[in-house]
Amino acid sequence: MNQISLVRHLPGPAATDALGAELALVARTGTALLLEGDLGAGKSTLARALIRALAPPGLAFDIPSPTFTLVQTYDQTRFPVMHADLYRIGSPSEIDELGLDDGLHTALLVVEWPEKLERTLCADTLHVKLAGSGPSRTATLTARGTCAQALARLAAIEKFLDETGWSDAARIFLEGDASFRRYERLYRGGSAYVLMDMPPRPDGPPVKDGKPYSQIAHLAENIRAVVAVNHELLSRGYSAPRTYAYDLEQGLAVIEDLGDNVYGRMLLARREMREPMTEAVRLLARIAAEQWPETAPLPGGKLHRIPVYDRGALEIEASLLTDWCWPFLRNETIASDVRESFSAIWSPLFDAVEPRQRVWTLRDFHSPNLMWLPARSGIARVGLIDTQDCVLGHPAYDLASMLQDARVDIPFAMADELYEIYYQERRAHDEFKEPEFRLAYAILGAQRATKILGIFARLSKRDGKHGYLRHIPRVSRYLERNLGHPALADLRAWFATHLPASLRESKSP
Repeated sequence: MNQISLVRHLPGPAATDALGAELALVARTGTALLLEGDLGAGKSTLARALIRALAPPGLAFDIPSPTFTLVQTYDQTRFPVMHADLYRIGSPSEIDELGLDDGLHTALLVVEWPEKLERTLCADTLHVKLAGSGPSRTATLTARGTCAQALARLAAIEKFLDETGWSDAARIFLEGDASFRRYERLYRGGSAYVLMDMPPRPDGPPVKDGKPYSQIAHLAENIRAVVAVNHELLSRGYSAPRTYAYDLEQGLAVIEDLGDNVYGRMLLARREMREPMTEAVRLLARIAAEQWPETAPLPGGKLHRIPVYDRGALEIEASLLTDWCWPFLRNETIASDVRESFSAIWSPLFDAVEPRQRVWTLRDFHSPNLMWLPARSGIARVGLIDTQDCVLGHPAYDLASMLQDARVDIPFAMADELYEIYYQERRAHDEFKEPEFRLAYAILGAQRATKILGIFARLSKRDGKHGYLRHIPRVSRYLERNLGHPALADLRAWFATHLPASLRESKSP
């Protein structure tokens, strides 16, 4: 999609403010918002509304017109914003001195009077032309590049909310970062809900046997997985979000808002976490004790298949280290014989983690996706989000995911106590062979750490998201601890020779 145009009627200043807030929902760095119109057409009103909507709720700060300063920058916002007014510019050389090109690397660029530009600033632009007299105006929006996709998505969301009876809800950006999913918080009637925006995942390039990475790793390709998995979890007494409205083709859903008690934030705030963490461990023990289906029902009688977390998925995930982390750390492509030795070491380890009975494995059972719901009882106090990549796998994987959290520190002493609680819970409810499980825990913990090191390097190198690099030392420590298991001696030797801890941590901020 190269270009898309829409026309919006703006009956007054409030409608202009609302348009600015709506555009803030999909705004991003590296793009340019060009505001054209006569004096008094509402360009500054629209810019201020967008900047205000990008700031945390309740944060008050001045948003002056840059008519005389020419450029005003904002760091209080979700990401940096550079607001430029070119009205007083007399020549192209003056524009060059403003540093707009440099700003595009790290900020959203908002430009009033873009007619003064004699060249295209970037490929990803949203041009808004305001016209009309008095309080009533029209806004013609023309988008190119990635902005065209964002504008088309806004139109699809507006249509979905209108058709499902949610068009009266106030919308605020909630989250959207490393994945292709995006969330908004909806407010209606004094209650909060969540809009999940999960367009069908486009296939990436083939990486093995003609298949893209997402297919081999069994990553969810659309919102059907969310609706089906959450429905099944709810039917069994787990606190996944309820679904109130959905469009499976468009990848949109209004779901239950489980609040703000995210485990990760609670841990960072040094809240008392013994009870929430213990309950999450008990939840995993209960999952391990249940029989889990290979499919989950969808509306209309269709079924979503729960893929098996097979060797192919484990192998392709581990290869992220050699594909991305190796060149990131060593500034060279890995030699074929070193890559082959890495794969050969994993082969018998993956044989050892073939489970006696597969259970639903959420794969991202960690602090960003666990919510504390103290008003509920038992394991229902643990809210579960981002369930779409659920697979049939080994129960040790999700335990390792939780106790070896990549985003926050889980002290080894705390992890050991929680592991013991899990052990006691499992021993009380089913046949549990602890040495066998501990081996699987170490192998899958090492595999997950290996995968995450590759993902964080990819996010930095390919996507420019360098903030994830600060987590590498923590993930490296988990990896070292897993490698301490005697069965992982060959893998430990490989890392010590080729990617030792000192090298892995050298590129972290």
